[in-house]
Amino acid sequence: MREYLFILIIAAAVTYLLTPLVRRGAIAMHAQHAARSRDVHKEPTPLLGGLAMYGGLVAGLLVAEQLSYLKQAFPSPRTVNGLLLAGGLLVAVGIVDDRWGLGAVSKLAGQIAAGGIVVWSGAYLPWIPWPGSETVVFEPDLAYTLTILLIVATINAVNFIDGLDGLAAGIVGISALAYLVYSYTLTNSVGIPSQSVPAVASAVLAGMCLGFLPHNFNPARIFMGDTGAMLLGLLLAYGPIESTATLDQNILVTYSTGAHPLDRFPTILPLLIPVAIWLIPYTDMVLAVIRRTAKGMSPFDADRQHLHHRLLNMGHSHRQSVLLMYLWAALFASLVVGLSVLRISLIWFALITLAAIAALLLATAPKLRPWRPGNGKRARTRGSRSRSADRLPVTTAAAAQARGPAPGVLPPPFLPTANGSPVVNGNPVINGRPSPNGRPAAGGGPAQEPAPGRGQGGAPAPPWPRR
Repeated sequence: MREYLFILIIAAAVTYLLTPLVRRGAIAMHAQHAARSRDVHKEPTPLLGGLAMYGGLVAGLLVAEQLSYLKQAFPSPRTVNGLLLAGGLLVAVGIVDDRWGLGAVSKLAGQIAAGGIVVWSGAYLPWIPWPGSETVVFEPDLAYTLTILLIVATINAVNFIDGLDGLAAGIVGISALAYLVYSYTLTNSVGIPSQSVPAVASAVLAGMCLGFLPHNFNPARIFMGDTGAMLLGLLLAYGPIESTATLDQNILVTYSTGAHPLDRFPTILPLLIPVAIWLIPYTDMVLAVIRRTAKGMSPFDADRQHLHHRLLNMGHSHRQSVLLMYLWAALFASLVVGLSVLRISLIWFALITLAAIAALLLATAPKLRPWRPGNGKRARTRGSRSRSADRLPVTTAAAAQARGPAPGVLPPPFLPTANGSPVVNGNPVINGRPSPNGRPAAGGGPAQEPAPGRGQGGAPAPPWPRR
């Protein structure tokens, strides 16, 4: 394990030291991300952080080739050369996109080419495990095609979650650490030197993310951009692909049933491990494609409905949303890896899993917390009403002081004057009838109305409407 930790530290140190230099270069060449309506940052931020990550990748792989323990792990020179060439191509495409912009088709072509280079290096999916004792074996052409499709999908999945400071680097780093533990355990149990290659790739990937996070965590001083997101997606897909290419599943079954137990479920775990470490990026990508397609939009059109945006809408701060996503990624990855590494009873493992999921659900969704006032609903004081349809009482003193009721409030039918006589619409009531001149109406007929717009004695009409 010391060799892998050494490679991780080398990749982290080189990435950390190169990031400030890359930031200055990005500012000099005006490769900055201006704030848009859907973004959470407010100031233009330099891009091209993936260039520093690529420096960490080169340093980590070159050092790994020189270590005696790991040198025998690489089956051919194509292993390292192919990974460096594929990563370099994606970095070049990402630099052009971050600085000048590229269309979706151009970026897709670069991603497919990078996947082809990985296949050329010898990493592809010849088979996949299947529940039971059988495996699904692919023909070479189908294996190459599926490998390229998996790499392209993972690259875009990482690009989709790169929406908050430190989010993509943290989730990919956690997934890489989980797969490093699994690969290391697998290598020691099986004893096949080629199984060290996925562990080396995972250690380098974890180091790249660890070295970049101090510069990228909120408030970020630099973004990885498409340069870094595509590079991280390539390496995240590379580990499981390379492991499958150099491993016979029958070995897993043999070691699980023999004196060297490796996996509780040897025919399922090799399939669940990649699913667990890819779960959050792939879930966000699939939901985005379904959501945008249902609205008649292109799957590549941006919006503010990603998983991290939903956390922000729940009321979590920027850092809280990122840390919650970290915890979910760690939970999914550690659960599946724990089935292979830990030897505790399954009932205790299930109880710990349920407790962790319940705690994370309460932390993520405030409305589910039972101690929240009103169980997530806005509390309302008992006995108090503030509906606009309720009548507000108008007192005599308030009406006299304001020289009439407030606008929009209908007066009561009778308001007393200063001498105590009732008044209707500004006219005193004499003998039960309103009188405009203060005298009883002739012949007991109805009182005459004042001139339009004028009240009694030529005074302005009252502000309220006539009945």
